[in-house]
Amino acid sequence: MVRTSEFPEESELVVCTVQNVKNFGAFVTLDEYGAKEGFIHIRDVATGWVKYIRDYVREGQKIVCKVLGVDPSKGHIDLSLKTVNEHQKREKIQQWKNENKAEKLMEIIAERLNREPTALYEEFGYDLMDHFGTLFGAFEQVATHKGILEEEGFSGDWIEAFVEVAKENVTPSSVQISGYLELTCPLPDGVDRIRDALASDTVSAMENVKIQYTGAPRYRVIVTAPDYKTAEDDMKVVTTEIMSNLQSCGGEASFHREGK
Repeated sequence: MVRTSEFPEESELVVCTVQNVKNFGAFVTLDEYGAKEGFIHIRDVATGWVKYIRDYVREGQKIVCKVLGVDPSKGHIDLSLKTVNEHQKREKIQQWKNENKAEKLMEIIAERLNREPTALYEEFGYDLMDHFGTLFGAFEQVATHKGILEEEGFSGDWIEAFVEVAKENVTPSSVQISGYLELTCPLPDGVDRIRDALASDTVSAMENVKIQYTGAPRYRVIVTAPDYKTAEDDMKVVTTEIMSNLQSCGGEASFHREGK
């Protein structure tokens, strides 16, 4: 995995491969830092008394550790296994897999552009990491919105290839929320007015919003977005628009949320 620094920072979570297990601790290599060696003292393997260290770690095992301290001058990296919970472990392993995938996608881009991958990192890769947090995060954002690179100020002949590779290989992560509208209109053409409220230009333009008729007077609203904040914002826009349109022509409207 490409790293902009040679050593991890204190408190950082790192993916490790166990190389050698002793009675007093375990020696590991850090997969994300050029296989640099780290050490987990037996007191940092698990909470409580550890009778048999191999009950917790074994040679060849992939583990996630927290960095306790780093001494670059001596090359020492002290690690803790016991301070990493299951949720942190799953998230870190997924992030590690994502970044490995992102590196392979950069190799595909380099091949299409007939350039060396290292040159691409210097040209735009490291800037994408700084801007989007991770390289895979950049691929995800582009897969969701192909014009985002230009909007964020990036330029170059590499963008077209980057967008193509992102679209071909990355499925954007998304969340979904839902709720239901209760819409009524006592006027003779009330059904038409409800239909018009649901089909306004603003609502029709929101491709990530679906409205399902579930039986009078209820209409289910489903919003899909990259994150919950965006989903909630879009839900507010569409439901406010529909209710306002119907109420302005004599109808009644209310909105109720369903659980995430």
